[in-house]
Amino acid sequence: MKTKFSNYIIALLFIILLLNILPIPAFCMEDEKTIYLTFDDGPAKKVTSDVLDILKKEDVPATFFLIGNQIKGQDKILLRMKNEGHSIGLHSMSHKKANLYFSDEGFLKEMLDAQNIIKEITGETSNILRFPFGCNNNSYCLKPGLVELLHENNLNIYDWNVDSTDGANYTASPSTYIKKSKSDENQIFLLMHCGYSNKNSVKALPDIIKFYKDKGYTFKEINDTTKELYHYKKK
Repeated sequence: MKTKFSNYIIALLFIILLLNILPIPAFCMEDEKTIYLTFDDGPAKKVTSDVLDILKKEDVPATFFLIGNQIKGQDKILLRMKNEGHSIGLHSMSHKKANLYFSDEGFLKEMLDAQNIIKEITGETSNILRFPFGCNNNSYCLKPGLVELLHENNLNIYDWNVDSTDGANYTASPSTYIKKSKSDENQIFLLMHCGYSNKNSVKALPDIIKFYKDKGYTFKEINDTTKELYHYKKK
């Protein structure tokens, strides 16, 4: 009996050793529920600061896609984003369709100009961007040529797959944004906004975070290693 028991213990220890050595299978990692909270159209003084207060209280990271022309005088907000573990992305200088979608070179220039402003303040180069109005909108549909140009300049593209609708309808009730933000996808890139008009987005945010925490999601910020999210519109 002692020999059988000893053999059992040895076998058990061997299994534990293997589990500690072998990598976690890829299919297990793909099943991880992940949410990327993303906020466009900042910085916007109190609204953006209120969003940061909630994120700090809830201890979750997020990604902010900023408009270059709005940054002046709001250095402290950018530094707070950086110091509190959030990612800062590019959302152009002007956020104006006529400027952005006239030419690929014009689009790139707006992103690089915003990149330079952010680097002057934070000391870090942001290589993540979001197309204003999305990479397929009523003024422009994404083309391989622009993707190539952006990649040549080390810029990665991130659209969204869940829309809170607080951009197109910023006067809606917080409950509307909460409802629209709910999803059961394994990987969620949630579009929200922290511009000057997005006061109700701030009110909705705690309940949105609670929903995904209760569902067991891991909150992450977008960085250079995050797989890009964009698509070409079908003709």
